[in-house]
Amino acid sequence: VFLAIALFQFTFIDLAFAAEVSNGAKIFNANCASCHIGGGNILIAEKTLKKEALSKYLEDYDADSIQAIIYQVQNGKNAMPSYKSKLNEQEILEVAAYVFQKAEQGWQDS
Repeated sequence: VFLAIALFQFTFIDLAFAAEVSNGAKIFNANCASCHIGGGNILIAEKTLKKEALSKYLEDYDADSIQAIIYQVQNGKNAMPSYKSKLNEQEILEVAAYVFQKAEQGWQDS
């Protein structure tokens, strides 16, 4: 019984994360892709959304990647605007999950 419950919970979590990533892709394309197409950065070439750059430029990325991305989206920095008045908390979480997943994949289609 405990194994069945554990498997159900992990399956549900994976499905929930997949839904967040799917919605996150739509949010990213509508709000972020104009500057960060393909994980790049059209304004500051070295500040991409690739894992190495996120680790270097986002505070606490290596400790809590999703939260570091959420903070950046909510607060912006330099040329990047804050999105906390444009996106709700769920949308910010979804786009953060998407960016994290794509960074882990090296921004390759999969």
